[in-house]
Amino acid sequence: MIYADAGQLTEEQRMMRDSCRAFVDDVVTPFIRRNWRQEWDMSPGDRLPPSILEGAEEIGIRTLGIPEEYGGFDLDQGTEVRTFALIAEEVARGDSGLADKLVQNWKVAILLRELAAPETLAEVFPKLRADPQYLMAHALTEPRGASDRWLPYNVPEAAMQTTARQDGDGWVLNGTKHYISNGFDASLYVIYANTDRTKGMLQGTSSFVVPRDTPGLRVTKCNETIGCRYMNNGEIVLEECRLPASALLVRDTALGGAGKYFRAGKIIQAAKNLGVGVACFERTADFVQTHVQGGRILIKHQAVAVRLADMATRIAAVRALVEKASLAVDENRPEMDVLCNMAKVYASEEIMKVAQHMLELHGGHGAMLENGIEKLFRDAAIFLHMDATVDISHMKIVKAMYPDTAGAYAGPEG
Repeated sequence: MIYADAGQLTEEQRMMRDSCRAFVDDVVTPFIRRNWRQEWDMSPGDRLPPSILEGAEEIGIRTLGIPEEYGGFDLDQGTEVRTFALIAEEVARGDSGLADKLVQNWKVAILLRELAAPETLAEVFPKLRADPQYLMAHALTEPRGASDRWLPYNVPEAAMQTTARQDGDGWVLNGTKHYISNGFDASLYVIYANTDRTKGMLQGTSSFVVPRDTPGLRVTKCNETIGCRYMNNGEIVLEECRLPASALLVRDTALGGAGKYFRAGKIIQAAKNLGVGVACFERTADFVQTHVQGGRILIKHQAVAVRLADMATRIAAVRALVEKASLAVDENRPEMDVLCNMAKVYASEEIMKVAQHMLELHGGHGAMLENGIEKLFRDAAIFLHMDATVDISHMKIVKAMYPDTAGAYAGPEG
């Protein structure tokens, strides 16, 4: 019901799920509950001990997306996105920040696998494999534009403010990227920049592979988010950042070329959200069947039982849509983009309601930091804006359904 149907999983998926579930139950969850103060450590690099990512490496989930020829593990292409969703959910059930830390690597690995030159892959993937603390980031969001750029308003004034100009055989980047997942910790960034100011972003945006130690790249800030705090969201500044010609990933049409990143990303985002919802349900079901109030265990009270049923129903509905969207991507169906956006936005709203039920059923216990209930509530809340806000997601859905009439550019007539 609230869990994935084991009968629908492949043998590979069942094995990966079981090892991931054991890792979460034996390592991640005990750490989170025992060290509830740790996420508030104001030294971001000290929040998550290295042993957690080392544990993820041991069970083979840290470097998903790396092809076998580069030391990775090739997932069944026919079920790859569904496998990513399954593992993301399991990790997020333990901690959504850890899940986000890991899935950024998966998503960027997919992007590089599809678009990068063999020499780039031969340089990046061995480094990722060799270091359990190696993280990657997808640097797109800027102070003057984020998910609103995907309405789409494909006009020059909506384009990237970060610029890239050719200089001899290489490139020079200038600009600021903020609210970047893994941005504070990443060893490697995929950075998007404007390479043609006369065109809209779909025809004038290029992407570049930029190592952290490149001169001119500075990590300037760790953003202190309300939830998902074991993933260190960051800001980077590029000042005359010089890159070789080989750093160019896609010229001018980078946003269209990143479709595999964004589709898989929406599914994984919804799956992480689902994992938080499952954790909310598990904690609440245990509490209402053991805590006595009014002379009876809580679940004996009909109002409590009704709320628990509502939580389970919402989780089951989210799971159904996530599985439908995952299947559409794996099978490359025409409706996959719409379904991905539907899954992402629906999960964020429904799991937020699940988290609200959890908080209210725990009463005063839910408000206390040491009990870990309010943490799940905060983690659920942050999904409302991650990977596009609710309003932008809805606009993208209707724009895809009615491309000729919905979401016409709202600026002045040219």
